[in-house]
Amino acid sequence: MITLEVRRCEPLTPGFAGLTLGGPGVRDLVPGGADQAVRLFFTRDGQRELRMPTASNERWMVQVMLMAKAVRPWVRNLTVRRLRPAEQEIDIEFALHGDSPLSSWVRRVRPGDPAGIFDLGTMYRLPEHARGRLLVGDETALPAILSILEDDPHPPPTEVFVEVATAADVRDVPAPAGVRVHWLSRDDETLRPGALALAAVREAELPEGPLYAWTAGESRLATGVRRHLVDDRGVPKRDISFYGYWRLGRSTPG
Repeated sequence: MITLEVRRCEPLTPGFAGLTLGGPGVRDLVPGGADQAVRLFFTRDGQRELRMPTASNERWMVQVMLMAKAVRPWVRNLTVRRLRPAEQEIDIEFALHGDSPLSSWVRRVRPGDPAGIFDLGTMYRLPEHARGRLLVGDETALPAILSILEDDPHPPPTEVFVEVATAADVRDVPAPAGVRVHWLSRDDETLRPGALALAAVREAELPEGPLYAWTAGESRLATGVRRHLVDDRGVPKRDISFYGYWRLGRSTPG
């Protein structure tokens, strides 16, 4: 468990914000590369101090849930975009969603406010035999996808499909040779998140195999891409990393 403080928080696009945390504790975060994730602990509205759990294993969750709500922190999983040990800083990016706990905290947070992290490691595993790559995600997976792209300057031929809420969240992403980034914007609140990305993958011409696929975001998107690749494209299950970051209609407990 690492306690830090907010150094900067700024909007990146209408639907995304960037957060910089800093402090001596950064030296205890071991760089993992690619899509390294952390649990972010932050205060609820009205809390003056951050009360962190003490267990650096899965018992932390029991500790948090046993805390009175008046002192219990919010907890969310996020991706580390950049780690700068020399400056004792890490950058985290995340999608904003209405009046969610994280979005509300971002609107009121100030430099010097406390925040905590707990390392979750990485999930991206590009096998040596891969000759092509597929990256797919909705807006919640965008920070991880950007980190994966930056981490490998000499990647295999890669197709990237990123779905975001609105066209205003589309960014200019420098891509190495052989990498094509396809942006898909819903611009319609009635569309299910992930539906556009899943449909695009089903119709896409993918790199020649052996293919490695990484997909994350809304649960139906992640499982849908995996099912399509296995059933329709013949991609071995072992060469697909898929993660349901969230599920439509269900809030994160805490």
